[in-house]
Amino acid sequence: MIELKRVDNEEDMQTVFAIREQVFVQEQQVPREAENDQYEPEARHYLATYQGVPCGAARWRLTENGVKLERFAVLPAYRNKNVGAQVLQAVLEDVRALHASREIYLNAQLPAVNFYKRHGFQTEGAMFSECAIDHYKMVYKG
Repeated sequence: MIELKRVDNEEDMQTVFAIREQVFVQEQQVPREAENDQYEPEARHYLATYQGVPCGAARWRLTENGVKLERFAVLPAYRNKNVGAQVLQAVLEDVRALHASREIYLNAQLPAVNFYKRHGFQTEGAMFSECAIDHYKMVYKG
């Protein structure tokens, strides 16, 4: 069973950081200083568990361009178990409830583009590189 909660305490926040550290820094070789940034305090964070085991994380924040979804991470052993889809749907529900009129967007790593397309996002603009990983900006169209 997949459960998702909004992070509201330091212990859960440290668990989120540990998941992101494993996925982005260790697995994808993203520099630690690029993964954990100045937006952590203002972002709204989420923690996913699968049968009680912490396995996924995400965040969103307001920008001058709308609402940016970021740092979606699922530990390797829990991929293809619907964790990412459940996290994305919960985040979208919260964002739409709080900021219905704002554009929702994200920067998707190339392997995740089709996942986001299945959930209502469309690519916008040219591919770009961020931390030596190819990305596309994607905008939520519902």
